[in-house]
Amino acid sequence: MDGYPQIADHGMIGDLQTAALVSGTGTIDWWCTPRFDSPSVFASILDRERGGHCRLAADVDRIDGATVRQLYLPDTAILVTRFMAPGGVGEVLDFMEPSSATTPSARHRLLRVARVVRGSLPFTFACRPRFDYGRAPHTLALGDDRSAVFHGPGTDLHLQTAGPFTLLRDGDDVSAEFTLQAGQMAAAVLTSDSGGDEPVTPMTADDVYAAFEDCRDFWHGWLRTSRYRGRWQDMVNRSAITLKLLTYAPTGAPIAAATMGLPEQIGGERNWDYRYTWIRDASLSVRALIDLGFVEEAQAFRTWLRERLDSGNESGEPLQIMYRIDGDPHLTEEVLDHLEGYQGSGPVRAGNAAADQLQLDIYGEAADALAQAPDIGGIRGWRAFAGLLDWLADNWDRPDEGIWETRGGRQDFTYSRLMTWVAFDRGIRVATAYSRPADLVRWRGVRDTVFDQIVDRGWSPRRQAFVQHYGTDVLDASLLLMPRVGFISPTDPAWLSTLDAMDDELVSDSLVYRYDPEASPDGLRGSEGTFNLCSFLYVEALARAGRLQQARYAFDKMLTYANHVGLFAEEIGPSGEQLGNFPQAFTHLALIAAAMALDEHLDRAETSAG
Repeated sequence: MDGYPQIADHGMIGDLQTAALVSGTGTIDWWCTPRFDSPSVFASILDRERGGHCRLAADVDRIDGATVRQLYLPDTAILVTRFMAPGGVGEVLDFMEPSSATTPSARHRLLRVARVVRGSLPFTFACRPRFDYGRAPHTLALGDDRSAVFHGPGTDLHLQTAGPFTLLRDGDDVSAEFTLQAGQMAAAVLTSDSGGDEPVTPMTADDVYAAFEDCRDFWHGWLRTSRYRGRWQDMVNRSAITLKLLTYAPTGAPIAAATMGLPEQIGGERNWDYRYTWIRDASLSVRALIDLGFVEEAQAFRTWLRERLDSGNESGEPLQIMYRIDGDPHLTEEVLDHLEGYQGSGPVRAGNAAADQLQLDIYGEAADALAQAPDIGGIRGWRAFAGLLDWLADNWDRPDEGIWETRGGRQDFTYSRLMTWVAFDRGIRVATAYSRPADLVRWRGVRDTVFDQIVDRGWSPRRQAFVQHYGTDVLDASLLLMPRVGFISPTDPAWLSTLDAMDDELVSDSLVYRYDPEASPDGLRGSEGTFNLCSFLYVEALARAGRLQQARYAFDKMLTYANHVGLFAEEIGPSGEQLGNFPQAFTHLALIAAAMALDEHLDRAETSAG
């Protein structure tokens, strides 16, 4: 633990209620339990000294010529870290047992299996939990040389081992060293317990193998539902698995990312907590899930979303921009000043104060997601939906903070108006198609007024492009969604000139910036990298515009920035490094949408040519 691994030097495992990051050297340096948004048990990615970690790896530091490689077993969330040395080949398998249960579990089990397939290798193990983001002390109860319990506040961490694995006390932590020969295995089973009454049952080697088979079969069975058979199946499957891993099964609510506090700029202050459910991100994932064939996941989120409409909001608005995964609207932001942050990038924030912002675009994304099901939740669901649009008809024409959660003051953002148009367009369609009661005269009037306002005030004659907000010439990559949502034809001259302007200002060798913060101050210090979501939105927009050669180049180039196991963080930095919270759901859902749009238009072009 001499330094911090690269953000991209990780794979993710999870059980659909919590997730952990495993570095390419076999260290678990992020795990929050019993939920995604619970305090951490391991968080050395945010503070290598105070955060806590669990390491299980071949001791290759003492072996000349050794190499390490990390990969997923194909079409699963089972992570393999392979150690190859002149004297042997070994690996560590990391996985959690997924459960689609709709009841939150107080216990979560993380399994680490070491084995040697050729020769022999020495291994080292250390388990150093640090509860409550490293703020709370713990005590160690070492039962025998094969089991231990770390007692923390509200959560106990049970450690059980199998194979030639002798635990030694190291203060209030434990460590071990052992050697495995070809065909031998050893396992460390970590069970977090946040209130279970039953004793934690030890696992035998046969139990561990059975859990491995169950995990593998779950992911293979789940992926069989996918309808995607296109050109980029491996990457689309990996993105689908990532979205599933980032979804809280008891409620169907997806989180934006598995982590908090990872910087958008090393040493900068743009370090946010993304372990919550954004209405925008989650709603945009519905179309990707439906197109892939994952109807149950899409329906689960729509149910969660309707419940948020039913419960209302303390501010008097129908929705707020984000919630905890159980629907709790309170996300108080605090600074964890005892943590130094990734590579010294502070402050580290838990919670997210942006939950109180006004972002009117969320009503368009929510309406689009709900409208994917014709009944929108029956009579009660329709009335809640219609009530949302009636409220929006009175409140849409206000400045807000916008999609990027700027902290530099409210503006009349064009994207917010665009999604307002979407909200009324989808509502009118559903009400008309299914004869639902609605104030259609008013809804149509608002829809058309918004359209005219965007065309008149969101368009810059000088730039010949749609711009970030009224009264500016600044471009914004969020508007790449204009053709997809149906506001404008992807081959309309006004759109093609907007796309050309973005090419000139926001695109750097197929990588796309959100906007220029120097031209449009966002209230925060520092700069940021290109935004992976926008890079994939750019691919989709190019494909829809018929610029297929450019779109395919941009897509294939973007895929080369994925990490070694196919995952993306939020941004790509100036040196090609991944920055921001990791892995990010928004990026992966945009990858899926881009791949499907590009496949569709390539197929059409090939059919026409043939």
